[in-house]
Amino acid sequence: MAGFVVGLTGGVASGKSAVAERFAARGIVVVDADVLAREVVELGQPALAEVVAAFGPEVLGADGRLDRAAMRARVFADPQARKRLEALLHPRIREALRARCAAAPGPYAIAAIPLLAETDAPEAYRFLDRVLVVDAPQEAQLERLMRRDGADRALALRMLAAQAGRAQRLAIADDVIVNDGPLEALEAHVAALDARYRRLAAAQAATN
Repeated sequence: MAGFVVGLTGGVASGKSAVAERFAARGIVVVDADVLAREVVELGQPALAEVVAAFGPEVLGADGRLDRAAMRARVFADPQARKRLEALLHPRIREALRARCAAAPGPYAIAAIPLLAETDAPEAYRFLDRVLVVDAPQEAQLERLMRRDGADRALALRMLAAQAGRAQRLAIADDVIVNDGPLEALEAHVAALDARYRRLAAAQAATN
């Protein structure tokens, strides 16, 4: 059981997934909020029925599953709809995240939460012992977005503008990895943080 949990966050195309992969390669369980967001609205889940009740059957595809593209278009066009959807799903996602991190084997667990800095309820994440922010210069994010998603610069800028700014993310950070070089450079950062988190987890366990 992991009694120590590190929240991992960062802006779009900052390198969060690459960092998470390197922690996982060291035997650390990484629980991804994005994966849980899909799981909580699978067929038969109570949250799916609540989403249909709130938004209507048109948010379902022909197979009865949530039409993610239709739902995404709707909430991006209507901030109130986005808040209503988040109110339905976020508590379930947070609870699943907390429970899976607590049940994870190993000295500590990583909770990958892309929109941690954007949350309106930071107290809901009190189960996090530390927050690790993967930071990247905006120009690097833009280049990665355009290369990864085939987006033009204008679209990439809009995607960045839709998220919290760097200053907002750094304000919640206990630890920061600046990902402004080749991916291979991340290994040394992760190795150092892994050693730190193992020490902190052991110290916390000793006092409990």
